Amino acid sequence: MRHAGKARWAAVKLIVIGLIIMLAVLLSGVLAVAVGTAILAFYSVIVALWVIYTVFTLYFFRDPTPLVPAGANLVVSPAHGKVDILDTVAEPEFMGGQCRRISIFLSVFNVHVQNAAVGGKIAFYKYTQGQFLSALRTESAVHNENALFGIESVEPKDAKVGVRLIAGVLARRIVPWVKTGDAVARGDRISLIQFGSRVDVYLPVSVKITVRLGDRVVGGETVIAEFE
Repeated sequence: MRHAGKARWAAVKLIVIGLIIMLAVLLSGVLAVAVGTAILAFYSVIVALWVIYTVFTLYFFRDPTPLVPAGANLVVSPAHGKVDILDTVAEPEFMGGQCRRISIFLSVFNVHVQNAAVGGKIAFYKYTQGQFLSALRTESAVHNENALFGIESVEPKDAKVGVRLIAGVLARRIVPWVKTGDAVARGDRISLIQFGSRVDVYLPVSVKITVRLGDRVVGGETVIAEFE
């Protein structure tokens, strides 16, 4: 007769499918037990890694209050780190031409909160997408993701100071805390760069630079230049 045995074949197929599902469930259970056993065996290591991560994160995002120096016409470091470049460059976007540059490298062990170099008004802000070269390389200032703050100071009046935040290999997020038009006091917190990075300070060519190559500077505290 036609179609003889098809019903039984359909039953066999369903039985096979059921067997596959049962074996998959059993295998999943075995794997779950194995994974659970492994996790229990290494729970102390996992907890220790989490504790290390937590401590490092809290350490990295520490935010000390700076002891801002008093005095007229002072420029304080906007970043914690090491001065590794002192030169003259062209910065056309805010400074309008040739200016002095103080570049500060921030390792992953430095504080990564930035401070206002002078008191005044945020007159300019520009965020630029880019690459993520190592912040140890001087060309990172040109090619990397960065944000440029332009401050018009109150002392001396309307003097221009530029602060460029530069992302690095690990630093992939620049978090500004001020915007164009905001008033800032010398040493105020203005931004955060997450992980190793660089900060460039642009100053008029007439300023007196008070730091040297290799100096360690503290954001909001170390005087890096004076207006004359």
